[in-house]
This record gives sequence, C-alpha cells and structure tokens, in this order.
Amino acid sequence: MSNYEFDAIVVGSGITGGWAAKELTEAGLKVLLIERGRQITHGQDYATETTPPWELPFHGAGDAALYDEKYPVQRRNRAFDEWTQGHFINDIDNPYSTAAGSEAFLWLRSYQLGGRSLTWGRQTYRWSDYDFEANKRDGHGTDWPIRYADLAPWYDHVEEFIGVSGSVECIAALPDGRFQPPMALNIVEQHVKSAIEGNFPDRRLIIGRTANLTQEKEGRATCQNRNICARGCSYGAYFSTQSSTLPAAQATGRLTLVTDTIVEAVEHDPATGKATGVLVVDANTGARRRHTARLIFLNAGAFNSTHLLLRSRSAAFPNGLANSSGVLGTHIMDHANAVSAVAIIPGFDQHTTYGNRPTGIVIPRFRNLDRNDAPRFTRGYSYQGGAFQGGWTGGKRMPGVGADFKARLRTPQAWRMVLVTYAESLPLASNRLTLDPNRKDKHGMPVLQIAFQHGENERTALADAAAEAKAMLTAAGGQVVISITEPGLGGSSIHEMGGARMGWDPKTSVLDRFSRAHDVPNLFVTDGAQMSSSACQNPSLTYMALTARACHHAVSLLKQGSI
Repeated sequence: MSNYEFDAIVVGSGITGGWAAKELTEAGLKVLLIERGRQITHGQDYATETTPPWELPFHGAGDAALYDEKYPVQRRNRAFDEWTQGHFINDIDNPYSTAAGSEAFLWLRSYQLGGRSLTWGRQTYRWSDYDFEANKRDGHGTDWPIRYADLAPWYDHVEEFIGVSGSVECIAALPDGRFQPPMALNIVEQHVKSAIEGNFPDRRLIIGRTANLTQEKEGRATCQNRNICARGCSYGAYFSTQSSTLPAAQATGRLTLVTDTIVEAVEHDPATGKATGVLVVDANTGARRRHTARLIFLNAGAFNSTHLLLRSRSAAFPNGLANSSGVLGTHIMDHANAVSAVAIIPGFDQHTTYGNRPTGIVIPRFRNLDRNDAPRFTRGYSYQGGAFQGGWTGGKRMPGVGADFKARLRTPQAWRMVLVTYAESLPLASNRLTLDPNRKDKHGMPVLQIAFQHGENERTALADAAAEAKAMLTAAGGQVVISITEPGLGGSSIHEMGGARMGWDPKTSVLDRFSRAHDVPNLFVTDGAQMSSSACQNPSLTYMALTARACHHAVSLLKQGSI
C-alpha cells in the first residue's frame, strides 16, 4: 500500500471533481486532482470579467470568421461571446464524430481548471422520488438503486456549503432545500404567477433556485446582479470550483493539483481486480507518465468519463474498463428543450425593472405525477424562463451619449414572458457513445462517436408543453407570438447524462448504489455518467450530492480495509 503515490486520484476539476477533492482531502486522504485544461486562478485570471466592449477587438460580438473556423459547436452555447470564449474549447483541437444515421449532437465543453463550473447556468434543484422511482414504475431504463431518502442528507450537505438562494414552496415534485433568501419575481412574473395559480390549481410559478449568494458566505460576497457569471466572478458570488470547493481542498494541505494533463487510460491489475492508477499525457508536450493511487474517482464529465473507460481496454476488459455488462456507453440522455411560448403581456409598459437578476422563473413538473394525466407520453417536463422588457438589448447599440441618451433608453417598452420547456429524456440503449474506429485526436487517442436522437416520447411531451404554455400565458392576458414544439439538438440543454449508469444488477449496469464500479471495487464515477434517468430538473446538484455520498462511502471502505 505504501508504494502508491496517492491515496486517491480525481480526474476532472469541474463541479463534481472539485467536490471529490474537497471531501477526500478533508477526510484525511492525500489526493491528486488532474485537469486536462489550463490553470485559471480565482480572482486573477478572469481577464475579461469587467472589460467594457469598446476595449475588445470586436466590441463584444467576437470574430465571426474565427468562430466559424474554430468554434462552430461551442459558439452555440448561450454563454459564449467575446468575453467568455477563453472558457470554451477549440472544436478543431478537440474533435468528436456523429454516428451514421444520428442527429447532430452539440457537445459543449469547457476544458480548464473549474471546467463548466465557471460557465454553468447555476440552476440548482433536488430530484424527488417521482424521479428516482420512474424507471421502475414505467419500465424505461433500469431501476435506480437509491431513493430520495438516501440522498436527502447529502443534498443538505451540498446546499449548505455552496449557497443556494430559493423559496420554500412545499411542492412534492420539487423538494425544498437549505436556502438563502430568494431573489424576487418582477412585476410581470408576479402577475403571470397569480393568473396561472388562479386558473390551474395544480401548477406553481416560483423563482429559480440558483447557486448565486444572496448573503455573504465564508469570504464570498453576495451576487452583484450583473448576470455575466460565465466570465468568471471575482466576488465568488456564484458557486464554482475556484470560489468554493478548491480552496477548501487546498486548505487541508493534502491536495496536489496538475493542469494541462490528459488522462489517457485508467490502469487495471487483473490479479487484484483493482484499478492501480492512470496513464496521462502532457497536453503541451505529449509526454506520457503514470500516477498510482488506492482510489480512482472519475469526474471528467459524463461523456469524457465514459470515453476514458471505453479507452481503458485490456485483456480483462476488451470492450472498456468495468464493462462486463456490455452497457458502458449506452443510455445517454439530454433534456429535450424548446421555446414553448413567448407572449406579449400588456398593461405593464410603464413599469421598469433595473439590474440583471442571474436567474429566471420555474414552473415545476405537473404532468404524470400521482396519476397518468397525459396518456400520450410518460414522464414529464418543467418550464424555465421569465419576463423581460423589450428594446433594452437593441438600445445598447444605439448611438448617443449623456443624460438625454440615457433618458431615451429608459423609454418604456412592451413586456414579454418566455417559457422554455425541459422535457425528460428517456434512457434508450440506441443513444450511445462508442470509440470512432477511423479517427484519432492529435495525441493518438480514438475520438468519441455519439449516436443520439430525441424519441417520440420527448416530441409528444414538447407538443403538450407548448399547448399548456399557450393556455397559461393566454390566461394571464398574454398574446402568444412564438410557440415551438420541435426539440433543440441533443446537447443544447447542456445536461448530457448517462453512459456508465447506476443500478442494482451488475449484468445491466456499470455502477452500484454508491457510484462504485461493479467490476472494479476501487473505481468510482460520480459525474453525469452515473445517471440512470434524466428527470426534467437541472442535474448538477444531484451530481454533487452523489459525489459527496460516494466519497464518504469510499473513505469508510478504506478505513475498513475493504479496498
């Protein structure tokens, strides 16, 4: 045991990797945290955080020719612009392929210290037993080996540490958490809320639960209401690895951090059945070396962790490490999304809201809960969105200066209410990840091939969501001007999940109820790859809670001498 360099290796420094590093170091373990991207130091390397547009070469719009050439996928991320482009990968240097007959998939990625914790949407929701019991209830996918009660204390643990603002609502499908004070609905959202809840008793409109602080917390300041979070936040006002979990791990003195280092494979000893370490490649020089540890945690992101397992082939596991079941890479998911309704809401033109609140509204799932009230599809959907006053975005580019110019920009405009649907994605075996047999990246590794299509169930759910959104906004006196039922491309929700799913049976799943590989007793996968279904809520909080729970279990096994 003393021959190992580290007690644990954590692959990936994003939302779950930071949590794994924190939990394992605080438990007394010597941990190596490996990040494939560059170093970004909190408070120092957010170079464009407050840069005004006139100081940027393209005044904030960015170099369209460069984006077409090197960022054709990443530019479709809603957070991508001239300020944030450094927080996204170059598509040319990081290729992937689409399987024959598959729809295109937008794999939106951020390879740097902190990963997508710097660019995420910060929407932070618990899952309920409606979600954890769904696979067993309707037969799609494999039964989750956990229920809400297993995760509830870990949701508490995570929320109390990262800081989540939200309102207590007592909604069965969306459990309440440990919240800081909520942000406020604007006047139009309050009006729409009253109309919806007055006409549809089974529905609620609430403020989005977001990992933006409304109270100071352990050296982190409150949110400044700028809504430019993806540029990086020196205030530490939203949860990121750099603002929260990484400082906690570093404070233990037991963390070693390396960046610009790609993990090529997890190494496995067939004699013991355990993972022994990782083979890594220097992203800049191509030099290879290995690191060893008693525990391996994969937190590189759902598709990257699955890709790594598929690459980690050996005589014992010719189809990928921990893949005796044959299901590694299968049942990937991403929420089906569509702009279900945009409506003009009259009567509020003289009311103006100032500031840029970094969250919107949510209408939690109300379909197919205690009874099947939408028999044409199973599972459900939720809405996110909000009300905004038109004209302000265009106004920023109007010529002018001084008080008169500012007064013209304050001319009241019409209010619009937007409802965007996120529908649950069913876990289908045909939606899967494989190694492309014909393409390799610049380091000689096979690139990932993605096969994905939204199914008929998702399309039917979106059609129902559009009809209900129009009905709700019409009840609020709105004039619906846009309604879309076709889903966005896979990946556009940026909620990719699955590939190494959790389950009871080693013959039909990769991981057990503690996110540990059935086949490899010291290997844990605690990012989105472990998910057995997608629910219709944003998944990041659930990833974090599962990671903390898995770390606690792994440490207890080490102390018992079980691994």
